[in-house]
Amino acid sequence: MITFLSRFNVKPDKEAEFLDLVEKLSAAVHANEPGTLQYQFYKRRDHPVGYAVFESFTDEAAEEAHMNAPHFAEFGPPMIECLDGEYVREYLDPVK
Repeated sequence: MITFLSRFNVKPDKEAEFLDLVEKLSAAVHANEPGTLQYQFYKRRDHPVGYAVFESFTDEAAEEAHMNAPHFAEFGPPMIECLDGEYVREYLDPVK
């Protein structure tokens, strides 16, 4: 299993566009990616335009399929354009 949390900020003037893209991409992921266990965006409380996405995949192949999906190619690049700076990805492992 591959699980991570990505944290990032959105440009204030791009927030509405970002949220529209989040809705479209999330719907496509949930409808078309059986290997995606979790894919959920969150609004962070520590920043006025701070967001995070929690992603979990059954394995590396499922994450690769997500990254190469047509809907990701359509919605991913414009989402990246909405970001203000870099994003930080934190990988998580289950506690056994």
